[in-house]
Amino acid sequence: MSHPHWDELSQHIAELCVRLPASAGPAVLAKELGALAPDLSFREVLARGGWYRLGGVVDGDGHHVADDLERWAEAELAARDDDMAALCDDYADRALRATRLNGRTRYLVASTGNGATDFVQLEIEELQEVACHPLFAGDALPSGIEELVDPRHGDSACPGHGQPLGAAFLSLRRLTPVTAFLDRMRAQKPDPQPVHRFIAAWEQSSAGSATQFSNHWVLAVREHLDRYRQAILNATPVAALNGAAPKFSAGFGIQGLALHDALARYDKAVGYPMAWFFHMLTLRSVPHALATAVIDDVQAGFRYLPDRDAAVVKDWLYQPYGF
Repeated sequence: MSHPHWDELSQHIAELCVRLPASAGPAVLAKELGALAPDLSFREVLARGGWYRLGGVVDGDGHHVADDLERWAEAELAARDDDMAALCDDYADRALRATRLNGRTRYLVASTGNGATDFVQLEIEELQEVACHPLFAGDALPSGIEELVDPRHGDSACPGHGQPLGAAFLSLRRLTPVTAFLDRMRAQKPDPQPVHRFIAAWEQSSAGSATQFSNHWVLAVREHLDRYRQAILNATPVAALNGAAPKFSAGFGIQGLALHDALARYDKAVGYPMAWFFHMLTLRSVPHALATAVIDDVQAGFRYLPDRDAAVVKDWLYQPYGF
């Protein structure tokens, strides 16, 4: 299934995010997206919170002084010839506070074919602006812009996660046709990058024939410009687990039937074969030493892994990678 108008669809989704309340659940969001793109059946597979980005500046009454804290601070400091003491003196009595946007990312996917990467990934952010630390309080001067705008003292920089400023809202982060994005990544370097090898291993293994990749994984994608203004793309697989990964319950040196049972228990808990291997590459719940133990068993005659799965593990041992 082709969808030639990704930019146009992104624009429509951005407008939808403005209209929808942040309290709209996954079912409401999927229904609205279905009206925008009837050929795509979006479903939410993961929600990740606990992150924030810098916001702006508010005064003592909660009125916005600036929307971009860092840009405002740089301009104000430059206007005083980079004299931090002068900046602090000028604003000492204004009760200015930094704000930040506490965020939660909803990952939705829609299949476009049968291949592992044949899906579109949609990231929608649920944001809440909160008032955080005072900007010019106390006697100690900030050592620079970074300490002024984001002191990074954990919750002490934003007590109780901050005082809410207005209602939470939705915002489109990005819409990613995954196959096209990974093709662009592949064009940057002649050798397969870890994410390409990861997906190839999925397709070669029992996991690929048992379930759809996008049922269990999303991609953390990043795109930035290098010093030559060339786009650099990165993608990291993230397990779509809403909660902690299962703990691999086996001791050091386990082998044979006991190892087979431990692998089977782990895979059953996650929901597909070879889950232990893919979690070994991306999470800390499975030790890397397991791959060697499994292949030692294979070479000793324990045939509990299908040949194609054993080949995937051997390939990784021959040329390891991870995330």
